[in-house]
Amino acid sequence: MFEAIVIGGGFAGLSATMYLARARRRVLLVDAGEPRNRFADASHGFLGMDGKSPAAIRTAGRAELAAYDNVSFFDGKAVDAVEEEEGFTITMNDGRTEQAPRLVLATGVADILPEIDGLAQRWGKSVLHCPFCHGYEFRDRPLGVLATGPASAHQGDLIPDWGPTTYFTQGKFEPSEEELQRFAQRGVIIERTPVIELLGDAPHLEAARLADGRTVPLAALYTAPKLKMASPLAGKLGCEFADGALGPYLLVDDMKQTNVPGVFAAGDMTMQIHSALLASSAGMMAGVAAYRSLVA
Repeated sequence: MFEAIVIGGGFAGLSATMYLARARRRVLLVDAGEPRNRFADASHGFLGMDGKSPAAIRTAGRAELAAYDNVSFFDGKAVDAVEEEEGFTITMNDGRTEQAPRLVLATGVADILPEIDGLAQRWGKSVLHCPFCHGYEFRDRPLGVLATGPASAHQGDLIPDWGPTTYFTQGKFEPSEEELQRFAQRGVIIERTPVIELLGDAPHLEAARLADGRTVPLAALYTAPKLKMASPLAGKLGCEFADGALGPYLLVDDMKQTNVPGVFAAGDMTMQIHSALLASSAGMMAGVAAYRSLVA
């Protein structure tokens, strides 16, 4: 029996496992190998890791954890979680079960991409969600914002700092008068005819084709997809959620404790602002908090 099971092998889960390992706790890391950032070639803004691929960072983290003799790994999915008298029983996709008195959920979120021809093939490469993570590389080139809801106007405010920007309302998400004034001050072009196709040698982007046949040159397109939980485990355990601007997120306190005693959570599934650095920091706190609860 383990003292803690960490579910999710992204930046949050790796960090939580590291701190539990260094506290000399017997910990199991369950990693399905499907992190949200698997589509990106490089991670940016993570001090000391800038420009390295997310896969390389995760591989290095796994290698560091493997040096601890109190860390075990399961490469697969946790498909069920049940609270019992002795703690929690986790069922894996191969049928095996493992138990621990503490869980750290770091299963992340999944993006629900807009249904536009050519968009999915470019996700994480030239269709992006964060200019801080993926903006500098497209600087001073024609950029676009594909609106998915009222919150997309925030992207319209930001993107002009990286390059000349066209804001595509898709005929559905008209900016407010105040937003239109800000866009005018920032030089943002408003395009109300919907984008129906992305053009170029994928994953590169050259232009967007509009419903009326026109094309708009683009080097990158920013959008804020709707989000869903990547795993049903938090819901099965009775964890409490809140509705965010883009989708649900898991409620945790400052120590990353959920409303279910013994269940901690970290990473994108607990936040409305997402970044590798924030996920890693939250994972560290979740690992420390889980350890402290075992001591208490």
